[in-house]
Formats: sequence, structure tokens, C-alpha cells
Amino acid sequence: MKSKFKLIISILVLVCCGSFNGFATPSTQIWIPSTDIQSFKVWHLGIDNYFYDYKNGTPQSLKAFPTDIGMTVGVLPFTAIQVEVGVDFFVPQLSPLSFNAKIGIPEGTLTDWAPAIAAGGFDFGLQKNVTDYNILYGVVAKTLPVVGRLSIGYYSGNSTLLFDQNGNADNTGVLLSWDRQITEISENLWVAVDYQGGKSGFGALNIGFAWSFSKNVSVIFARDIFNNNALPSTFTTQLDINI
Repeated sequence: MKSKFKLIISILVLVCCGSFNGFATPSTQIWIPSTDIQSFKVWHLGIDNYFYDYKNGTPQSLKAFPTDIGMTVGVLPFTAIQVEVGVDFFVPQLSPLSFNAKIGIPEGTLTDWAPAIAAGGFDFGLQKNVTDYNILYGVVAKTLPVVGRLSIGYYSGNSTLLFDQNGNADNTGVLLSWDRQITEISENLWVAVDYQGGKSGFGALNIGFAWSFSKNVSVIFARDIFNNNALPSTFTTQLDINI
């Protein structure tokens, strides 16, 4: 299965590089990749900040994640099958560039009741065994009346970089999420809970909400609680702008 995902990503990169000069960040829930994909020629600017608080009474500000500035764009003019590609710029970081891509089918495409399906990869950094996390994933999502959207998936990454607090490889795990637009309060309010398995720096439970200030601008506010208890939780703000 992993080799098939690698083949998909390789094909996407080769095809898309011939037509576009830019790449893009993957569309996510709060933390994990979602089945959402940018529409054709729609660019998405994302600026994600993560703020550590205290761990065991000790301030963690010097251990904060870098700011992630990313651009996403849809590259296929179809509705039945969609592709987005992207680049992230992490600052401050010695090797700041990271690439990713996603291919997917929206809900209701195969049949009226069919779920959305997406597969892709992210954090393809340029520095070997330093920033090349090379995470490949597959996600399926279905929107249910009243309940909202439920997603389930699986990921696998570079075992050299993804390990637990004991130094053991911990590079695979489940992807789970629930999200819903809270129209009972406002069309502008969206809430979500997502989870990535594993005890590497990627394994976490995330709880938050977003507010849309306009059709093209929204901000996520969320709490990130890592599965590895040695890692302090973070608070994140994520600005999203469609261009």
C-alpha cells in the first residue's frame, strides 16, 4: 500500500510541475489532512502559528514550532476528481521548504451516498533525515445529517524521524476527525476535533473552532494535546485566505 501512495505522489509532482510554478500546503482539519481539496486555480494562503504554554510549571517558549507559511492551489479542471499541490515555508528553520500533494474524489461522486476519498503526502522536506518526514496518507469522509462530517484514515512516514520518547520508530497511525458548521448559531462558525495516532511529534488530539470573517477569510483557534506526555500542549491560530 505504501508503494502505491508513493507512486501516486510521484505522478502528481511530475504532471503538475509542467503546468504550474507553485505548490501548496495540504487542506487540513485542524491538524490532520482532510478530504477537502482546493478548486481549480484557486490559491489558498495559510499562516499557522503554534504557541507552547507551560509544562510542569516550566515555560516552553524556546521549544515552539516554527511558523508555517503555505500556499495551496487546485490543478485539475474537473469536479469528479480533484488534485491540489503545495509548498510550506517554515520559519525559522535551516531547511525551510517542504512540499506536498493530494488527489481525491468528493462526496457523492461515485454514488449519491458515496463518501469522499483522498490520498496524498506532506512534509516532503529537502534535507535528508532532517526535514523529509515523507508522510503518506489515505482518508475517507462522510457527512451525516445533524451529526456532521466523520473522517477516518491512516498514515505512514519516515521511521528515521518519527519515533517515540524511547527512540523507537513510531511512524504509523490512524487519522480520525469530526467537524461541523454550527449553523444553529452562525453560518460563520465551524468546530472540529481531530486525532492523529502515534507518540512522535505528529501524534496529537486537537480541539478547536473557526470563524469566517468573509467568504474567503477565516481563522482557526485550537488546542493541540500531544499523545506523548513529554511534549507540552500548544495553542494554535491558523489564518486561511482563498485568493
